Formats: sequence, C-alpha cells, structure tokens
Amino acid sequence: MKCLLFDPFSGAAGDMILASLIDLGADLEKINDAVGSVCGDTVRIRVSDLKRQGIAAKRVIIEAKDHGRRNYPELVSLIEDGDLDSGVLTHVLSIFERIADAESKVHGVAKEDLIFHEVGQLDAIADVVGSVTAILDLELEVFSTNISVGGGFVEHRDHGILPVPAPATFEILKSSRLRWSGGPIEGELLTPTGAAILSEFVSRSFEYFPSTRIERIGYGAGSKDLAIANVLRAVVCDLEDGRLIYDDAVEVLETNVDDVTGEILGDLIDSLLENGALDVSIIPVVMKKGRPGQIIQVIADADKTEIIARAMMKLTGTLGIRVMPVRHRLILDRHVRTVEIDIDGRKFEANVKIAEDLRGEVINVSPEFEDCRRIAGEVGVPVKEVLREVESEGKRLVKNNRKVFKIV
Repeated sequence: MKCLLFDPFSGAAGDMILASLIDLGADLEKINDAVGSVCGDTVRIRVSDLKRQGIAAKRVIIEAKDHGRRNYPELVSLIEDGDLDSGVLTHVLSIFERIADAESKVHGVAKEDLIFHEVGQLDAIADVVGSVTAILDLELEVFSTNISVGGGFVEHRDHGILPVPAPATFEILKSSRLRWSGGPIEGELLTPTGAAILSEFVSRSFEYFPSTRIERIGYGAGSKDLAIANVLRAVVCDLEDGRLIYDDAVEVLETNVDDVTGEILGDLIDSLLENGALDVSIIPVVMKKGRPGQIIQVIADADKTEIIARAMMKLTGTLGIRVMPVRHRLILDRHVRTVEIDIDGRKFEANVKIAEDLRGEVINVSPEFEDCRRIAGEVGVPVKEVLREVESEGKRLVKNNRKVFKIV
C-alpha cells in the first residue's frame, strides 16, 4: 500500500510541512496558483536549499506584504472568497477550524470574537493552503510516526511565557489521532499550525517506522538552527504489510487469587476498564492443595501499568502483580458509524463498528449490542433480529461508500 508518511522527529510547523512536500516533488506551480487565489499577488513563495546538521533540505519562506491580524470570521471569508478547488477549500477551512476551536477553548473566547495573531497572517494562510494542495495532489493516505513536541517554555509575544506544548497545540493534539511525546530538546518543536495540518490528514500514527519500502524522501527545514537536525522528513513509501497495523506497546498484568467472591470480581472488571484497561479476563484455575481460584489477566497500555496494578491490589487484596511486556499488537483500524433501520414503520438509529485494514478492506461490521437491545425492548422483538438488521444496514453503508468487504 503506497502512502505518504511524515516522520516528525524534530516536530513540525506549517512551513516545514510545505517544504518537505516540495522536496518530495510537489508541483510548485500548482501550489503557487492555489496560494495566489486566496492571498493575491501580495504573497511570494521562495524556496531555497540549505543544510541542518549536515542534512540537505528545502526551506520555504513566504514573503508577504500584509501582516495584519484577522478575526476568525474574516479569515474564513478571505479563504472562501478565493478560487480554491472544493477539496482544498474543505480541508483548509477544517484546519483553521481546528485551530480556532483550540484557541477558543484555551482563551475562553467565542470563535466569532477570536483574533488570530500569527495564524491569521497571509504567510500562515499560504503555509496551510500550500500544504493542503500538495498533500491532495499526491492522492495518498497519510500516516505519521511519533511527533517530538519539545519541552520547557516558550515566549509568545501576545500571551507571555507558555509551556510546551503550547496550550492551543495541546488542545489540537487531544482531539487528534496523533502519537506524540516531549523532547528531545527544550523549546517548541510542534506549532499549532503544524499540529492542525497533521491532525487533519494523518489517519494512523506509528511509534516507529512500520515495515516499508521507500520510494522518495523529502526534507523540510525549520526556521531555527537547533542542537538537533531541525527538519521534517516526509516519505512516499509502500507498506509491506497492508492487512494489519502495529499499535502502541501493551503489557499483560496477571495475579492469582483464591479468596475473592464473584461479586467482587464482577465489580473488578468494571473498575479496571474505567481505569483504562483495554481488556480484563477472569480465568478459573486449580491452585495448590486443590483449592479453586482465578487468574485475573489484564491487557493495558504500557503507560497505564502502574495505575492498573494498584487498582488490582486495592480491589482484590493481592500482594503482587506479574507484568509481561508484549512486543506489539496487530490490530485492525476501527471506527463507529450510525445506521438507520426501520421496524414496523418506526425509525431507529444504532451504531456499528467497522474494522478495516491499511488497504481499506473492511474485515468486519459489528452492531453495537446495547443499541440493538434497547431497540428490541422498545418494539418487542428478539434482539437477534435487530442485530441482523443493523448488521445488514452497516454492510450496505460500507458498500455504498465503495469500500471493499472481505471476510478473512
């Protein structure tokens, strides 16, 4: 499966994303046309070659005469009045809406009253319009490795000293599917614009490079010369395994008990799931001296291990937890869609979970049981009939969206 894979080991900003795509071979004339349709002839994109820590990269500088501030409605109006392709327009507006939502929440200001400072200037608009144009021109699904966001504090000319990630960047990351971590140096490596562009397009995020064959590599330089190579690496590559994806590392926690009642075990399952466990199993066993007991087995993200272990000890009285690291999980990508069914002339909505691989092949469509049970109770029919109807509608939805459905 051919894809565009960003490798933000030194973070990302709008100009770095655009520069990395130009270094990959993006059509600069098409980018200039798109930017010009919004910003007019007051903006010029200048591309140069330089090195960061010995790595040859492209550097993009947006030369703009207008550096005025705009509120959010003015920004939207400027973009909508341009002559952008409908696909580019949709993504550009969505990116700025992500930024606006984050800034609005951080500053406690309604979006309509929000004043964009740097982000509302023409050079930032050009970064976003240019990046979107280049990404869509590639017609590839977009992935990313772990993003390094930096650390410490950064001085903002309008808001003073802010922590890294900056609050707006933090909000964008919270609502995204991006994988990120602090470091490796102090300073702001990931900007709100960079976070918003990646959040808009990245459909899957890897901790490290997946198994792949590289076709082309591009490097986009940041504005500062740092202690590390301040470049964003973008790769066009073929994923060798298109059926499953590597997810984040998990660990398995286990303990044996022989003095815990069924009621406590039932409560334990609910409590551990609320504390972030991915799955909980209770396995009956025969212990020493022929006593009946249970193995409590929990799957959890590596960063939840201590929290889960403490909860297991507190709720069961066990004195020790075995922790077994797992190399990785192989999982399908999953998302939830809502379908509508008709039973005896009454309309009902239910959720279905759609699981697909990296090639977009749908492997399974699974109705949400609680929704089906609720509907069955309201109309007085067996739940299995509702499950069958919801699953059928889910498969029809997949087919209408031209997804490939394949059972393996």
